[in-house]
Amino acid sequence: MTKAIVLTGITTTGTPHLGNYVGAIRPAIAASKDPGYAPFYFLADYHALIKCHEPEKVRQSSLEIAATWLALGLDTSNAVFYRQSDVPEILELAWMLTCVTSKGLMNRAHAYKAAVSDNEESGENDPDKGIAMGLFSYPILMAADILMFNANKVPVGKDQIQHIEMARDIAGRFNHIYGEHFVLPEAVIDEHGAVLSGLDGRKMSKSYNNTIPLFEPEKKLRKLINKIKTNSLEPGEPKDPNGCTLFSIYQAFATAGEMAHIRQRYAEGIGWGEMKQTLFEHINEQIAPARERYEALMQAPEHIEAELQSGAEKARAISAPFLAELRKAVGIAKIA
Repeated sequence: MTKAIVLTGITTTGTPHLGNYVGAIRPAIAASKDPGYAPFYFLADYHALIKCHEPEKVRQSSLEIAATWLALGLDTSNAVFYRQSDVPEILELAWMLTCVTSKGLMNRAHAYKAAVSDNEESGENDPDKGIAMGLFSYPILMAADILMFNANKVPVGKDQIQHIEMARDIAGRFNHIYGEHFVLPEAVIDEHGAVLSGLDGRKMSKSYNNTIPLFEPEKKLRKLINKIKTNSLEPGEPKDPNGCTLFSIYQAFATAGEMAHIRQRYAEGIGWGEMKQTLFEHINEQIAPARERYEALMQAPEHIEAELQSGAEKARAISAPFLAELRKAVGIAKIA
């Protein structure tokens, strides 16, 4: 049986939070244990340089993200878990792809268009002011990440579909010029994927500064949950769980039976203090064992590094011979 190759990148610009866990990490770790898939998971540290120019932050984020995935049980015997920068063939492929990619295609990238729009709205004479080439050509590096391993499926949010379409366009153009080398990847959208609300009720996001870090110590976790905004309904007054941040977060960690019970408690008028305590206990109970493993890993960075180097070795066993094939295809080869 041919395994489907599934690839996911994690940009190393922050500390993993509950929203990351529910939306991406938890399903990816479950997939890492599925013998029907060949999963590739990588720390996208070169992508991080587009937005973050703080070296220590990128280093620390790489450590925290790797420790998080390992603590939560990533099966590295089935999945290939590596750091993007440890596979130099990806950047060489990115240049090859840059040479067949039209500027017009990059002009249509959402992130670039949004940055131009921001400049125009602020009255800038130069629509490209402050826009680095990293941002402009980001979709090409993403295409190289995907095409290097001929990933069949790439799980993405709806806002990332365009990047997969661009990777398909770029791969098709390369194949047309140099022969069939790349599989055209497909975007996999989880229509039922959970999107958690943050402390202020908006989507939990680093950009909104409203996140709950996944492995906060118990006391800090309780404090953050106590900060979640609620309405002014008193204990005893029936409450609507729909649109309630506390309920939406609880739902992402609960069974159907637990959900039915909490819905009943809302109808009975559960007090917000009690609901916050219930939410804290429920999350803490589920996260505590992995938090303990995470804290141990953070004290043993050499173990994390060994796992990443092992993953890089597996990745390069594929990328090095494939790049040699691609070099030959484009005419970069030894004369004799």
